[in-house]
Amino acid sequence: MLALVLCAVVGVLALVYTFYLALSVLRYPAGGGRAVEIHGFIKEGARAYLRRQYGVISAIAAALAVAIFLVGLITGRQMPWRSAAVFLLGAASSMAAGYFGMSVATEANVRTVNAVARRGLKEAFTVAFKGGLVMGLTVAGLGTFLIAVLSIVFGFSEDTIRDLVYYAFGASAVALFARVGGGIYTKAADIGSDLVGKVEVGIPEDDPRNPGVIADNVGDNVGDVAGMGADLFESYVEAVISTMVIALALGSASWIELAILPLAISAAGLVASAASVAIALLSRVRDPSKTLNISSISSAVIVATVSYFVSTYVIGGEIGIRAWIAVIAGLAAGMVVGFTSDYYTRKGLPPTVKVAEMSQMGPALTILSGMSYGFVSVVVPSVGIAVAALVAYYLLGSVGGFWYGIYGVSLSAVGMLSLTGFVVGADAYGPITDNAAGLAEQAGYGEEVRSAADVLDSAGNTMKSISKGYAIGSAALTALALLAAYVSVLPRVDMAQLGLLNPSVVAGVFIGMATPALFTSVVIRAVSDASFELIAEIRRQLREKPGILEFKERPDYGRAVDVVTKYAIKRLLLPGLLAIAVPLAVGLTLGPYALAGTLTGAILAGLLLGLFQGNVGNTWDNAKKYIEEGHFGGKGSEAHRAAVIGDTVGDPLKDAAGPSLNILIKLMSIVALSFAPLIASI
Repeated sequence: MLALVLCAVVGVLALVYTFYLALSVLRYPAGGGRAVEIHGFIKEGARAYLRRQYGVISAIAAALAVAIFLVGLITGRQMPWRSAAVFLLGAASSMAAGYFGMSVATEANVRTVNAVARRGLKEAFTVAFKGGLVMGLTVAGLGTFLIAVLSIVFGFSEDTIRDLVYYAFGASAVALFARVGGGIYTKAADIGSDLVGKVEVGIPEDDPRNPGVIADNVGDNVGDVAGMGADLFESYVEAVISTMVIALALGSASWIELAILPLAISAAGLVASAASVAIALLSRVRDPSKTLNISSISSAVIVATVSYFVSTYVIGGEIGIRAWIAVIAGLAAGMVVGFTSDYYTRKGLPPTVKVAEMSQMGPALTILSGMSYGFVSVVVPSVGIAVAALVAYYLLGSVGGFWYGIYGVSLSAVGMLSLTGFVVGADAYGPITDNAAGLAEQAGYGEEVRSAADVLDSAGNTMKSISKGYAIGSAALTALALLAAYVSVLPRVDMAQLGLLNPSVVAGVFIGMATPALFTSVVIRAVSDASFELIAEIRRQLREKPGILEFKERPDYGRAVDVVTKYAIKRLLLPGLLAIAVPLAVGLTLGPYALAGTLTGAILAGLLLGLFQGNVGNTWDNAKKYIEEGHFGGKGSEAHRAAVIGDTVGDPLKDAAGPSLNILIKLMSIVALSFAPLIASI
């Protein structure tokens, strides 16, 4: 119980520190003039979109809560109302974290560009990094605090842990709808603005004459800040809670200590994420990318060190040492996934340079060369995840048998996600600096300010790429843990029936493999349709108001924002409902073993498609940016036009469908785990 109290205290301290960072950001001057006016449009558009999106999600969450209550009554669960209430708490906490973090991020962007103009690169980096860390520490701190508090209030028992599954379910349901909706919004706005502005009219990106430019800026916040925050919030709590569930299956008298350990490791990660702030802010910021990389490595080292003392204190003995090494395996796999994504997507490294070079011969070679790098970029992360899972399994399985090995795999997922606070913070830094660079362009700042803002933005693009790879990599390990947790709660499970010689399992695998492909198709079509509507709206405004391009008339930014908002809200339902309906349909018709196969197929296909889409989209994006620096003809050249097309194709892959896949495979698994008693009874 003392360990739970300490975890709750660490969570509270993290949230207090988060509020301090938020106030610190707000104390920086916002400046004045055109930048503040445009910032007001962005802030209002982002908040209006989230309010409408959360209204739809709240209605879905209420319906699911009723379903959970009714299923609890049917299966004879004690206190079914508690499961429904905990589900709603998970949904509400995810929405609250996303809204608060995004609100601070939108306040940080205008302060970042003002700091660039008045104080220089270091202070601008400080503002943006603090603004991003608010999102990261809110996610990790709130998750740690609420899991610890619920465990204390309800009493740390088997029933409490099974109720915590519904907390993870609530967070996961919100995450998928938020990630899909935000992804559709941000990429429809980005594609629509670019195709008309850069390709048809020939004006720069973020030019204030483009009617879709504010919608594009809004999309950075609702997709890459609120969406990513919800994504890793649910990964974070699912990794901890699934490990707790597996601890129940160990049949050990010390299951309480084994169940508390993942939460304690997460608390250690919070300490490391908070320490990374000091490391980043006290360093000399000449290259923001290097500063962020050093901070991320330092965070991993701190987690590794603190986790040793946590593991030996909570469990002790040889098991404690082996559990610590399993955590290290997950941390190492996370670093492998992140830095592999960095290599294949970073501007100026061989892959992006090669794609930029191939663009001289037209968009076909841009697409083909980018796809080749996207596919090969999947190999090393997949092998790294496999090695981490094997090491973790045999470390603990050799001591306690099969379920101890599975517990080790779950711990490796916790280890990978222990850096969530820093990773989400670094990811949120990206859209803050992206918006700051856009504001510098739109407000007419001088070339020196715009160049410095672009330096910050370039580092942000790199961190967004790393965090997307990290998100899908951690999702694979977390989904494996959830799959094992699902099997562990099935009554009278026959392990022999879970093999590939069982035709129902094989059928389930094929259904699972097809689900991420169907999901990807639905999301990309939604982005395409929303882009179509926005392009029509931008063309209409430019046609009816020819003075816009001559700065004689102002575009109707609000109309463009409204067009994308309506379409994104309209199209977010189907992908989310697909993730809930498929596991229920398979489980209730083909049985629990077929459902295990479905989850396995979805994890494998989702990992492949998620890594590929996230990496290839960023490779195309940074190849375009490399050309814009003056290489291979620079802006306006044939290579640049081809690279813009490649970037446009990659946009819905890297920021909509790809990132949403990691939530899909986890939501399918948590749905199976939540409704396992009903599926098994039928």
